[in-house]
Amino acid sequence: MRSLDIAATGMQAQQTNVEVISNNIANMTTTAYKRRQAEFQDLIYQNLRRVGSDSSDSGSVVPAGAQVGLGVRTAAIYRINEQGNLQQTSNTLDLAISGSGYFQITLPSGDTAYTRDGTFGLSPEGQIVTADGYVVMPGITIPSNATSVTINTSGVVQATLSGQTAPNTVGTIQLATFPNEAGLDAQGNNLLLQSAASGNPTTGNPAAPGFGTVNQGFIETSNVNVVTEITNLISAQRAYEMNSRVITTSDQMLSTLTNMH
Repeated sequence: MRSLDIAATGMQAQQTNVEVISNNIANMTTTAYKRRQAEFQDLIYQNLRRVGSDSSDSGSVVPAGAQVGLGVRTAAIYRINEQGNLQQTSNTLDLAISGSGYFQITLPSGDTAYTRDGTFGLSPEGQIVTADGYVVMPGITIPSNATSVTINTSGVVQATLSGQTAPNTVGTIQLATFPNEAGLDAQGNNLLLQSAASGNPTTGNPAAPGFGTVNQGFIETSNVNVVTEITNLISAQRAYEMNSRVITTSDQMLSTLTNMH
């Protein structure tokens, strides 16, 4: 009985759907988190009578045929790159991107990772680093005698030194964009890596054409909408229950067959 296997694939699909939704809800307060959405595809069809096949020697063809679907499978889990809200923190090295682009991070392995989490700090050497201590490219060092640091919307970092009134430019934070942001490979810790699907990065200064602006003293919040996620969770739960009902009904039908005398 095909319905048992079909309903089982439906339950597995809805289980995946609930897992994606639960991850969204779990990360509703994660800085710059982008919500995920599961997409599904129907499985291969079994042809009981192939559409378009000859139905007689005179050349007449079957107009519709008879195909039985064999269930559903997970096709993709997309990252929805919708802008999150900007939340003011007033921390000097908190940065939020408004628009397109990712901060570039140098990993201990030497590879470059990408993130929109701009909760930065200073290393013991005075370099701007992430919460894990990874250097934010291009590796800007704030002088130890700096009394204030200003980062404008174009990413220019200026430090005012003790005893001076005019600020000194110490570097410019650059952003990277990708032809296909959804193709970036998530690594956890708010970090993404380039992949064959994302394409090669294009780097440039903030506020340049095609790049967002940098906002000092702000962080980008998660773009998870709790009301939408709870609604999706209820729908997934109902779909899971309906598939389990199909399995129960199919089992009862099989019991009826085995009890026939």
